[in-house]
Amino acid sequence: MQVLKDLSLPAVVAGFVTVLVGFTSSAVIVFQGAQALGANQAQIASWMWALGLGMGLTCIALSLRYRVPVVTAWSTPGAAMLITGAAGVALDQAIGAFIVSAILISLAGFTGLFERAMDRIPISLASGMLSGVLLRFGTDVFVAMKTQFGMTMAMFVTYLLMRRLLPRYAVVVTLALGTVIALASGLLQLQAVQLEVARPVWVSPSFSVSALMSIALPLFIVTMASQNVPGVAVLKSSGYEVPVSPVIGWTGITNLLLAPFGAFALNLAAITAAICMGREAHEDPSRRYVASVAAGVFYCLIGLFGATVAALFGALPKELVLVIAGLALLGTIGNGLATALANPDEREPALITFLLTASGVSLFGIGSAFWGLAGGILATIVLRRRAA
Repeated sequence: MQVLKDLSLPAVVAGFVTVLVGFTSSAVIVFQGAQALGANQAQIASWMWALGLGMGLTCIALSLRYRVPVVTAWSTPGAAMLITGAAGVALDQAIGAFIVSAILISLAGFTGLFERAMDRIPISLASGMLSGVLLRFGTDVFVAMKTQFGMTMAMFVTYLLMRRLLPRYAVVVTLALGTVIALASGLLQLQAVQLEVARPVWVSPSFSVSALMSIALPLFIVTMASQNVPGVAVLKSSGYEVPVSPVIGWTGITNLLLAPFGAFALNLAAITAAICMGREAHEDPSRRYVASVAAGVFYCLIGLFGATVAALFGALPKELVLVIAGLALLGTIGNGLATALANPDEREPALITFLLTASGVSLFGIGSAFWGLAGGILATIVLRRRAA
């Protein structure tokens, strides 16, 4: 098989870091979203089973189909919306709303409406948005030095040395060193880690107008605007051409099939996808799809052993996760900025996109990535008219 020929240790590590960052940064929000709807412990474990399986299968299938690093994720803004906007909605009605949202995502994908809209976004704006989204992860490398200077500085210096000596294995060696230091310093909290298999729990859906208005439509809008828009922009800015319509459509179909078990929203990833698309995954861009396949395998393991993996990732020091994520994304941030600012005619709109995205502003429940693109598009329209 071609995937075995393209397999490499850096790609597997990039896949692991992708899952590590995605899970540790937002899993608690998903747990809180499930609790807000009245889910019990068995049902919350089922949510992790469904989400892990959904992300894993779509990562593997779509990446192998198109030989491109396609990374999917749960909708973190969607989970946050469940915490604040789903109060009083019964779990079975929420499941019905998840199904309706998944159908809308599938239709937006397979009809081609979403892809036609995304094709109008200039590559400079997409690259500016990508750099703005990832900027915080780059600065977090040095923020982490405030609390764990010894470990983080050792990881940083090791990364620089390995970039000079063995660039392909810089992140691999840095992660290994950080883990060893954390273990030797007593920073790994492994006491709560127990092997436990998650089991799917079916919840029969019911449909109500209130759940459709308070969950289904907002979940669809937030997922498309805050997740799928930057997800496609990351692919474009990284130089990958994929048929967006079927990719979005199949994430919706997978979401639809797993919704009764707790898969509230699946979408293209942006931040974690950038890890699989960077130079750390592989020097050859055509072989980086293996990183997203590896991420898919790790996501499936999360689905099967949800509680165990949650405890294992929780045992890692926060600073280790921040440093390894930031270092893995340095190349992507740099390439994004270079592409965004390369064309003098598009430099100012791209800079506006970058700054607005990096600001983290959120309006009407939609994150800064969307507003960054919107601001860049507005600036492009105005400045082009002025130039004309």
